[in-house]
Amino acid sequence: MKKEFIFLGPPACGKGTQTTKLAEYLNFPHIDTGSLLRAEIKNQTPAGIEAKTFIDKGRLVPVELVSRIIKNRLSNDDCKDGYILDGFPRSLEQAEQLTKINAELDKNIEADFMAIYFDIDTDLLLERIVNRRSCSKCGEIYNLAFKAPKCEGVCDICGGELTQRKDDTKEVAGSRFETYNRETAPLVKYYTDAGVLKTIDANGTIDEVWERLTDII
Repeated sequence: MKKEFIFLGPPACGKGTQTTKLAEYLNFPHIDTGSLLRAEIKNQTPAGIEAKTFIDKGRLVPVELVSRIIKNRLSNDDCKDGYILDGFPRSLEQAEQLTKINAELDKNIEADFMAIYFDIDTDLLLERIVNRRSCSKCGEIYNLAFKAPKCEGVCDICGGELTQRKDDTKEVAGSRFETYNRETAPLVKYYTDAGVLKTIDANGTIDEVWERLTDII
């Protein structure tokens, strides 16, 4: 049976770390929609060229175009047994588009779709955000509170400089939470009503959350 996973949860809840681990564990493609869109633009595909016209004007790429790009990616052979979709959907409109995409692609096969919601304490999220650092060279993520580098300010993997993103502050985080609650949180109800939502406690260490994740899949 084909397995399809999406992840829901507020910023810094740990989705990125766990989706990467799960992709390796299941040997499924990890489809990061942000990276996918950037690759389309870099490779100057027809969809990428069209998307760039919106970005160059400071506008959001239309849902229909993003959905088309995602559908093309999910149609690839490496997704025939399953996929892990990261960063999409982020709104009810996008969720409805994904439902249509899956219905078309899975027309003649048996598929199991699961939306996994990371339930986490907001105070812990703020701690994660303000303490988050990333390597300027390889992109490895650290957290000064529970995943600190061996040498302060230096990446354990490549020796690159660790930096703090400009939006990793309490003020910006508060704004991001507001956006999440307004646009993305309603997806929890959408997938609950569809009978495909699973909730895990995302408080705790990476290993603790990983164990909870593998228990429900």
